[in-house]
Amino acid sequence: MDILQTIAQRTCERVAEETKVFSRAEAKRAALSLPKGDFPFERSLQGEELSFLCEVKRASPSKGLIAKEFPYLQIASEYECAGASALSVLTEPVWFLGKDEYLAQISSAVSLPCLRKDFTVDEYMIYRAKSLGAKAILLICSLLEEGKLRDFFGIAENLGLSCLIEAHDEEEIERALKIGGRVIGVNNRNLKNFTVDFSNAERLRSLVPKDRLFVAESGVKSIEDVRALKAAKANAVLVGEALMRSPDRGKLLAEWRRV
Repeated sequence: MDILQTIAQRTCERVAEETKVFSRAEAKRAALSLPKGDFPFERSLQGEELSFLCEVKRASPSKGLIAKEFPYLQIASEYECAGASALSVLTEPVWFLGKDEYLAQISSAVSLPCLRKDFTVDEYMIYRAKSLGAKAILLICSLLEEGKLRDFFGIAENLGLSCLIEAHDEEEIERALKIGGRVIGVNNRNLKNFTVDFSNAERLRSLVPKDRLFVAESGVKSIEDVRALKAAKANAVLVGEALMRSPDRGKLLAEWRRV
């Protein structure tokens, strides 16, 4: 079993535990009681300039602990002040040391739309994302067969949540577009073995129509990487580790935005 499937299995177990405390019916009722969103996450990534989706992330499976000190509200504020278009907040607790509380508090503290960065394997997680203040969720094609991918996309649409649909190859791009995905992410990191192929986003960019948003995910470490993705016509880049490790996150992001 590869790491992606291992994380997915553990996430299913986590959902089973959570529903004992806050039932599926309660989660759905709470989400549906909130006003339907108008997809601010998508609007935030539109524009002529390259947008930055910045991650608030403490750890990862490939790098281990990234941020020993983790003032997550301060980090979110730094990103906002430096011109980030949106935030990606990790809530997976085992490999990424995330918490739902991070998302709930950050989404209340900043004006930027937040993506719940987690391994969505159950519709329960979508309803909880809405209640936690997320404006978008992550759907990973490698984890979801087409029927479930379509169902999850439909639930999110009904709640006014955007979906960042993550693909790794041509077939997954096709599936993401087939269900009507409007925000397509191509991950340069192989989630089965966590190797990085930075050319993956450049290679697959031409398969995504211009009326959809294209997000290049992972592997961005330098201003040269940012230039390359801008030249490849990406609408946005998702950046995590490089910013989290920087001694001055705001300054680095501001420099990259000037490319």
